[in-house]
Amino acid sequence: MSTIGNGYTDKALSENEIRQIVAQAASALAPAGKKVLAIIPDATRTCPLPLVARLLHENIAPKAAKLDFLIALGTHPAMSEQAIDRLLGIEPGRRADVLPGSEVFNHEWKNPQALTTIGRFEADQVAEYLAPDCRRFARDIDVTINARIRDYDQLLIVGPVFPHEVVGFSGGAKYFFPGICGEELLNFFHWLGALITIPKMIGVKDTPVRRMLHDAARMAPVESHALCMVVKGHDLHGLYFGGVQDAWSAAANLSDQLHIIYCDRPYESILSRAPEMYDELWVGAKCMYKMECVVADGGELIIYAPHIREIAVAHGKVIEAVGYHCLPYFVRQWDRFQKHPWGVLAHSTHVRGIGTFDGRIETPRVNVTLATGIPPELCERINLGYRDPATIDIADWQGKEAEGRLYMPKAGEMLYRLRPDIAPAWQRP
Repeated sequence: MSTIGNGYTDKALSENEIRQIVAQAASALAPAGKKVLAIIPDATRTCPLPLVARLLHENIAPKAAKLDFLIALGTHPAMSEQAIDRLLGIEPGRRADVLPGSEVFNHEWKNPQALTTIGRFEADQVAEYLAPDCRRFARDIDVTINARIRDYDQLLIVGPVFPHEVVGFSGGAKYFFPGICGEELLNFFHWLGALITIPKMIGVKDTPVRRMLHDAARMAPVESHALCMVVKGHDLHGLYFGGVQDAWSAAANLSDQLHIIYCDRPYESILSRAPEMYDELWVGAKCMYKMECVVADGGELIIYAPHIREIAVAHGKVIEAVGYHCLPYFVRQWDRFQKHPWGVLAHSTHVRGIGTFDGRIETPRVNVTLATGIPPELCERINLGYRDPATIDIADWQGKEAEGRLYMPKAGEMLYRLRPDIAPAWQRP
């Protein structure tokens, strides 16, 4: 199947273009008499999901035996019925009117009964994704995924593509893993990404993690396709349908042009403001991920989010026990940390950033400070700085680039990098 769709760097798609692409995608899907499961993002991703979900229903539901939606939560908290309605742009109590005949499900990553095994990576296969000096982390991995997929004839991934800290670019097969998978593969490939480090991974299309996810996706026992979006601001600039890898590839190419800003210099202080859709540090940490490469050595990155009061609903206790540390801190003390979930260790190193550990003293490259609703004593316990958000005056950063200060008003999706000709070795892919 050839890829269907279009995209622009200089303008958004019109609603008519969007309608045409979705109609063509539905026709190519040939859903007549089939049960179709659309796998969609939760509220932590920016995209015109209400419009696209309605168009998919309009074009698929009348022909298909069934059209349902599964929210690719990964390890994010389950969404309430009210939250699902908001996600889909539906007035409370009117879902049956807007999407008649369709059900919407939360992924249950912690429930073994909700998962099914579709394949396995042997340790020697896993070793191929790892750098030679990291192959001690190779292990056998069962590939599990939401068991609901076996009840359908077709799977349709529907979601946006952005630069991503763990896989290079989000979207595509990432909606299977970690979107609707179990813990084992999820934890491993997050740790694989941590070993490579964010600066060498983020905004890079061909990565070992992406290759692993594509190999895992090929184990799916159900016909799979993707409808990949490229969003800038709130505008849809690109929409591509096809095989999972092909549609994602087209979207990632456009994302590379739209979502990466190259800077002429690093900044001593960055105020990185989390949008309201990031309601815990687990996702609000993207404010660090997307900006790390342009923080000067010894500089400060402030995650500004007065609304965030939780480290992580699902993982908070582990993070409080482990703290936030640079990668060598864990690698050099692996016997001490290896029994903790590797995905949580990866998150920890991603937030703390590049640094060193000589066996006694840990030296992060930059200072990461929380200006959130997380109290100072907890910030100290987890090894991050604290600022009272009430003391933050945005004017101290806004328009102060010449003074080495940068304000990012909606952090987490646009990636900032240094120009390739001035980037230091630690951030070159």
